[in-house]
Amino acid sequence: MIGWLAAALLSATDLSGIWTAQIALRNGMTQEVAFQLVQTGSKLGGKLYGDFQSAPIRDGVISGNLLTFVVVASEQSGNQINETRLRFTGTVKDGEIELTRERESSTNAGNGGGTQTLRPSARQTFRLKRLM
Repeated sequence: MIGWLAAALLSATDLSGIWTAQIALRNGMTQEVAFQLVQTGSKLGGKLYGDFQSAPIRDGVISGNLLTFVVVASEQSGNQINETRLRFTGTVKDGEIELTRERESSTNAGNGGGTQTLRPSARQTFRLKRLM
């Protein structure tokens, strides 16, 4: 009975607000990111904010304490700009969101070049804390 009640209360929690995290980079540095989440029923929208850009959250869905969404972000690789599709999946637990980010594909944004599927190992897990 207590487990069911906890699940019901958790699913009633509105995730709308500002959530922040530090993400480890390949060079040992960290990057601050913020998510402005907007929840409407089981739909999730908003924006991802990085150091120098923002990108809208697409295809966001919440089911109980599980969530998933997509962000298409511009990333620079040398002199080339790529549009990279990032899939985020996560769970809500103890007032935080644990997210896993996976790069699904990347397209050369400059010349409309072909889409490249990225290695499955390009996953990263981090925790978001509610700012407000």
